[in-house]
Amino acid sequence: MSAARTGTTLSVIVPMYNEEEALPALVARLRPVLDGTGASYEVLAVDDGSTDGTADLLEKHRTEWPELRIIRLRGNSGHQAALRAGLHRSRGAYVASLDADLQDPPEKVPEMLDLARAENLDIVYGVRSDRSTDTGFKRRTAGAYYWLMRRLVGKQVPAQAGDFRLLSREAVEALKALPDQQQVYRLLVPWLGFPSGQVTYRRGERVAGETKYPLSKMIRLAVDGITNFSAAPLRIATWLGVVSFVACILLICASLVVFLLGRTVPGWTSLFVAMLFLGGVQLICVGLLGEYIGRIYTAVQRRPTYFVGYDSADAGADDDRAEDREPGRPDHG
Repeated sequence: MSAARTGTTLSVIVPMYNEEEALPALVARLRPVLDGTGASYEVLAVDDGSTDGTADLLEKHRTEWPELRIIRLRGNSGHQAALRAGLHRSRGAYVASLDADLQDPPEKVPEMLDLARAENLDIVYGVRSDRSTDTGFKRRTAGAYYWLMRRLVGKQVPAQAGDFRLLSREAVEALKALPDQQQVYRLLVPWLGFPSGQVTYRRGERVAGETKYPLSKMIRLAVDGITNFSAAPLRIATWLGVVSFVACILLICASLVVFLLGRTVPGWTSLFVAMLFLGGVQLICVGLLGEYIGRIYTAVQRRPTYFVGYDSADAGADDDRAEDREPGRPDHG
């Protein structure tokens, strides 16, 4: 349903997974901010298969906050899938997304909206100018991630910009039309190349609960981003193959020289080292090829990313409708 038909100016998407402890603080900060904009809005709380009291608490807040819209997924499909569910069901002329832990301040959403309207922008990124509340390890790994993404994908990827952003309806529709199976929005949105701006902010501490982005899921996100947006790993495999071939030629030449000089000594060291080197290179190349073949396989399968079990905007209708075709994973990024 288009924004023009609903009259909704702003949609705010909040993916949630076991955020029972953080939810009261989120509502207490987010609602006054959105009410203060004077614009019509909706808040899409996407419950990504929570196992705590998040669902019940959302229903309680909805009785007091009519703009709160609950979208409940039938299982835990992951942060990007939950974000995608919100984007596909949003109705606003502008769509903002933020996490429920309040590390990304809701008070910046009106600033994003004003900037997009004033300068006719399709994308406004929330860029972290201060990450002092994060651990040193977190800052270093995040810095390495963005450095690598900018090297592989391009400098259009803003440094220190996560999933806290504002999109125009045109940008949302463009994202919905893309056939990508495993969408990583922090890389896909810059790829669009639409007019964009930035709003800087200080990253706050998590208000409650535990992080849903441990190191293992950060690594998975990086792998998805690299393999979805760059063929560089395949080129690395090619160069490793070239290096191994050159090494083999050199070893053969050396063996012939030793043989012609009559200095051949039976031994296993050089042979053993050569076998280990070649075997290791081959395994690396096969693994890299497997990553890409696996993505081709999932693209051919076209399995849904998630299933919507409940939407308070149209409860009872299309309960099991699949919104897109990325295979879900039992994690929450």
